[in-house]
Amino acid sequence: MNLLSTLIILFVSMQVQVIFDFNKKSDLQDWIIVDDVVMGGRSFSTFKLNENGCGVFEGNISIENNGGFSSLRYRFLKKAIKAYTQVKIRLRGDGKKYQFRIKSNSADYFSYILPFLTSGEWQEIVIPLEDMYPSFRGRRLNQPNFSSDYIEELNFLIGNKKSESFKLLIDKIVLE
Repeated sequence: MNLLSTLIILFVSMQVQVIFDFNKKSDLQDWIIVDDVVMGGRSFSTFKLNENGCGVFEGNISIENNGGFSSLRYRFLKKAIKAYTQVKIRLRGDGKKYQFRIKSNSADYFSYILPFLTSGEWQEIVIPLEDMYPSFRGRRLNQPNFSSDYIEELNFLIGNKKSESFKLLIDKIVLE
């Protein structure tokens, strides 16, 4: 292989960093469900692999007892993201609105979020990192949008202020 080919391969491989690529053998032990039961609510969700190897986050949201959300959290070793400007997620939703959330430090009390709407079909959701705004318990904080050089946690959340069932299939999450 000549030098130019090597440089091209290096350049292309640097353009995309895989955060998680689901398949039939994916290890889901670092994916954690956090439902509103942590504060007395009654929502319930699960996360598993389907027969095609996609992650399936599904459940029922209940607004009883001041509840109303379910979330799926993934913590990982801190990733340097300075070379990237967006997160791209291949998924299939149910036509409902979700939030994508990240933290540069998993110990932070707040997350940076950006809502997205699913179509009911397979789609690629593009989340510009600079558009993600800080939020805590549903309230936008008076702080700058995301600008860190690292992330170590991501989260999918549904909480549309109504009782509903939901299902989100996740195929791949990458930084670009």
